[in-house]
Amino acid sequence: MSKPFETEVAKTRTAVLHPDLRRADQRRAPEYALAEAVSLAHALPELEVVGEQVVPVPRPRPGYLFGPGKTDELADWIAAEQIALVIIDGPVTPVQQRNLEKAWKTKILDRTGLILEIFADRAQTREGVLQVDLAALSYQKTRLVRSWTHLERQRGGLGFVGGPGETQIEADRRALDERINQIRRALEKVVKTRGLHRQARAKVPYPIVALVGYTNAGKSTLFNRLTGADVMAKDMLFATLDPTMRQVELPSGQTVILSDTVGFISDLPTQLVAAFRATLEEVLDADLILHVRDIAHPDSAVQAQDVRDILESLGVAEERRNAMIEVWNKVDLLDEDGLSAAERAADRHARHLAISATTGRNLPELLNEIDAALRDPVSTEVVDLPLSAGEAAAWLHARKLVKSSDVSDLRLQLTVEWSRKQKAQFYKLHRDIIAVS
Repeated sequence: MSKPFETEVAKTRTAVLHPDLRRADQRRAPEYALAEAVSLAHALPELEVVGEQVVPVPRPRPGYLFGPGKTDELADWIAAEQIALVIIDGPVTPVQQRNLEKAWKTKILDRTGLILEIFADRAQTREGVLQVDLAALSYQKTRLVRSWTHLERQRGGLGFVGGPGETQIEADRRALDERINQIRRALEKVVKTRGLHRQARAKVPYPIVALVGYTNAGKSTLFNRLTGADVMAKDMLFATLDPTMRQVELPSGQTVILSDTVGFISDLPTQLVAAFRATLEEVLDADLILHVRDIAHPDSAVQAQDVRDILESLGVAEERRNAMIEVWNKVDLLDEDGLSAAERAADRHARHLAISATTGRNLPELLNEIDAALRDPVSTEVVDLPLSAGEAAAWLHARKLVKSSDVSDLRLQLTVEWSRKQKAQFYKLHRDIIAVS
């Protein structure tokens, strides 16, 4: 029973169309692409998907995308279903958008606009909101058929889906450019702050392990299981947008920082790749990258290639991409035959481990794999320090590197077992004390 004065928010009746362009470079089956687009639409709570279609497009029509007969056929279907918003899973030019809106008497949102809308609805941190705004404004500059009422929005979202200004055409590019410049200046300050945080972490130099993967692969669920955190983890595309970092202790006693990042997706809008470069700096700086895959997804191999392509576009070097560990998540959804088929199709050059973040299967083995990947060859040495070098000694003890200690002639002799990287970090951070001694 509803509470007094409580009203339900009416949902927008939405149709999702995937234009099957039959491109030679097409990797994804159209039915899987449509299913992903529908999942994207479900990520916005104000939308109600009432219809979905794969629409063959043998030859795209410049002004309408679809041919005349198909445009009229879809117009009749849209009218009969009382559809208020049509999501076209692909790029739509401003001219095509304007013409289709007139022909169908409905609003049109392309794939880029939909993803931007989701990002705007989910971004929580100031940096995330600014980055989404910058990406959206860059996109809007080509969309004179759209207003940009979201500049003063009171809710999440960008105003593409609804709002009082949808029919207003705003052509004041100077005001738009001024707002873009304002956001860029604000972002520069945020980036400087992030740089200071990174410098602070360098003084406590734990290795960084970054989780990357296709959206909804289970990165946040895995992050929560390994860290005991409570990051939003739902069966939903783009559940995580803002990066989250937590400490994890490995079986050897080594502490690492685990970083959960935004999920990747095919045809990620170029505006977002540029805007989120700062957010993804944790991936570029990571000591180890875990590529989390939904191995139960029928398009898992294609999704994995999309992730590799995006990492390459972000500047992650090939040798580091080859050194990744592939984490095959959601094996609890596969039977033995399905897992065997995945093993047969695996890239033999990629290290992989099958796990379930939900059930905990093989998580101890994953921690051991991370431990081994980060472990440098160790050597045992005696570090000679003055008794006043308490901070340097504490640094060694905090990392459990000290095997024994002795005091002789007002000097502290510490027998340490460490890697070359830990040794270099120690002497870099405490060079002044060591020079005095």
